[in-house]
Amino acid sequence: MKKLLFALLTLGAIPAFGQSAFDGTWRLNTQSAEIEGNDKYSLQNGMYRCDTCVPKIAVKADGKDHKVAGSPYIDTTQVKEVNDHTVEISSKKGGKPTGKTKMTVSDDGKTLATEWSFVSESGKEGSGKFTSERVGDAPAGANKVSGEWHANKIENASDSVSTFTYKVTTDGISMSDPTGDSYTAKLDGKDYPYKGDPGTTSVSLKKIDDNTIEETDKRNGKTISVARMTVGPDGKTMKLAVDDKLHNTTMNWTADKQ
Repeated sequence: MKKLLFALLTLGAIPAFGQSAFDGTWRLNTQSAEIEGNDKYSLQNGMYRCDTCVPKIAVKADGKDHKVAGSPYIDTTQVKEVNDHTVEISSKKGGKPTGKTKMTVSDDGKTLATEWSFVSESGKEGSGKFTSERVGDAPAGANKVSGEWHANKIENASDSVSTFTYKVTTDGISMSDPTGDSYTAKLDGKDYPYKGDPGTTSVSLKKIDDNTIEETDKRNGKTISVARMTVGPDGKTMKLAVDDKLHNTTMNWTADKQ
């Protein structure tokens, strides 16, 4: 979950604004998140499905590890139906834990609370919680987590996933975050290596105007997200807009310089 909601948000800076205005650590304001796009799950007759996951997931909800193909982050997942409104999911890669998710539906069936945690490739941890509102009913007899949901509030996120640091150079930027992601790229629109995230292999940066930069992230040459960052005149705030091509969603945030 972290890589879908945060790793794409570590964007560039603009030399025209002056190096001192951008160098340092920034923190995303999670309360400012605006998300367009829905999630769709089902747990019925002992089978769990996530139709909006990439790749899609369909495994038995029997509390055992089952293989998942096509993901750079996991190769097995385990689903446990705790009760008729709670589901726990854990994943591994190469036998090592990579993440856990707990989904709990309110008594009225209208709100889904999702708590998640992960371990990055470098062994760093992150966690958070968000809530979603129901926009599609669950099938008769299915667990209440089933249906279509729209994420409407990010309640919290650990510093490890909500902060990032960058250093402006004469012709580009170097980025790093507490989970081990990093890159160094020029503002020339060319691809440069992205390190620490197995799902992102390269990044390119392009200056749009005097206060806006566009970042394109790719996986093995294919664009997976396009993001824009606009810095405010005071150099203390920025607006971030992310178009997630993999999941067909968009996210808008603000970030504050620390």
